[in-house]
Amino acid sequence: MKQDLCPSCQGELTFDASGNKGSEQYQCHACQRIYTRVSKCQDCQQTADKIQACGSVSYFCSHCNELKSKSRILFEYHDAL
Repeated sequence: MKQDLCPSCQGELTFDASGNKGSEQYQCHACQRIYTRVSKCQDCQQTADKIQACGSVSYFCSHCNELKSKSRILFEYHDAL
């Protein structure tokens, strides 16, 4: 399993369940920064929407108009405001 690393200090990011509903927030315990995870289509670099059903997770890219598997998604971390 791939670790999520802090863009600032390369520390391990952990999921922050206390974050806003609808956004995936991660916290770095080394530098105490909080990030929002953004999913992007690997093909067109546009934001992809997370779709969760029956225990599986997929992503939909409205630019490509295609359903994408998690392996075709790039994750970026942006400072949470």
